[in-house]
Amino acid sequence: MARINENYLKLPGSYLFAEIARRVNRFKTENPSADIIRLGIGDVTRPLVPAVIKGMEAAVAEMGQESTFRGYGPEQGYDFLIQTIIANDFAARGVTIGEDEVFVSDGSKSDVGNIQEIFSDKAKIAITDPVYPVYLDTNVMAGRTGALGEDGRFAGITYLVCNAENNFCPALPESPVDVIYLCVPNNPTGTTLSRSELKKWVDYARETEAVILFDAAYEAYITEADVPHSIYEIEGAKEVAIEFRSFSKTAGFTGTRCAYTVVPKTVMGRTEAGEKVPLNQLWNRRHTTKFNGVPYIIQRGAQAAYSPEGKQQIREVVDYYMNNAKVIREGLLSMGLTVFGGVNAPYIWLKTPAGLDSWGLFDKLLTEVNIVGTPGAGFGPAGEGYFRLTAFGNAERTIEAVERMKTQLKL
Repeated sequence: MARINENYLKLPGSYLFAEIARRVNRFKTENPSADIIRLGIGDVTRPLVPAVIKGMEAAVAEMGQESTFRGYGPEQGYDFLIQTIIANDFAARGVTIGEDEVFVSDGSKSDVGNIQEIFSDKAKIAITDPVYPVYLDTNVMAGRTGALGEDGRFAGITYLVCNAENNFCPALPESPVDVIYLCVPNNPTGTTLSRSELKKWVDYARETEAVILFDAAYEAYITEADVPHSIYEIEGAKEVAIEFRSFSKTAGFTGTRCAYTVVPKTVMGRTEAGEKVPLNQLWNRRHTTKFNGVPYIIQRGAQAAYSPEGKQQIREVVDYYMNNAKVIREGLLSMGLTVFGGVNAPYIWLKTPAGLDSWGLFDKLLTEVNIVGTPGAGFGPAGEGYFRLTAFGNAERTIEAVERMKTQLKL
């Protein structure tokens, strides 16, 4: 009989969003007439913008002609998209990135989950708490942790607590680590790091030879001037940081799948013998071995997102979601709740009312007002006592959800 990877058995029985789906489906079965409004999983609801559709339609037409048909493309991505990414996301901000430092993929979730493969199984990992579950779970699967403790934390992981008391700015690790996961703007808390705060992390990584895995999937939602859109805006970051970007929450590609990861050739790791090795080299090998490339049609759609029309149309979509965030944030504040986020991110993070833990608030919202959110405990032990709502819904339904909470929720 085949032997299994027993690290999978360390994980809790159900992935967070699968458990949410289970509870919602059970409630729907018992209450078939319930009108449920979903403010939980962060999936977008607005359709692809016209400029993107136009770009894809043109690519489809090309694929139907022998002279312009494309077969296998480069696993790293087509030059036309990589060059467009560099010009708009980096050169426009004064950042120089090489074409062979950008890797187009099918999603940031895939990349942030897979990137751990290029590090030693002995690498010491630091994650913020609360945290996007993929960062932690993939390292558990890889065997970098001990067992799950009674406190909800895995042995061998350095947890960087983020809460209202420290303004959701994690403290630097007290003991050396090799890899640090940072998500800015943050999922789930919706909070950010200022330029000076992010510089502390870059300086720390340079001093200790750690590597920062910087998830910038929500950078398009930043409104405050002091919040960098890319970690490479910080001096020295290209020596220590890998950055992840996504078209999902900006251009609406959650069902279309396109993202990219930047791995500067100046970011180094070490062998057991102490030899320095560029991580770009390792990621390129992994990427080309295990990934077959994003379809040509999808990449043309992603390129069209950067056209003048595409930028304007996508800005309107982002503003639509951020207006939803404002509605939720102001509505919760008017109820006397303590609220974070919703300013530089489409996530609203609230403290649960006295007497309720995060799953208790989940059940209360579902049963009393038929609204689905996400319990903070699902993002880590420090998430207990908090709750996440997302702004990715329909505007009218978002207003309705807030009105239900204001008038019908018994707190």
